[in-house]
Amino acid sequence: MEITQKARSATNLLSPQEAADILGTTVGVLAVWRTTKRYPLAYAKIGRKVMYRPEAVQSFIESRTISPMEA
Repeated sequence: MEITQKARSATNLLSPQEAADILGTTVGVLAVWRTTKRYPLAYAKIGRKVMYRPEAVQSFIESRTISPMEA
């Protein structure tokens, strides 16, 4: 059963495509990151579906952000 847009907004989860769009990458790259544990991007596995919390995506972006003083 496909999760509807209304249900997704109620649970506040992002699909892999939505997370990939935000991160500027592809769904395939996210799959590699999950299987290799290359990056600490948290996800939820619901049956066979993989979903991302917006907060986890934002936290991941912040953890990878380098300020000009650090560069």
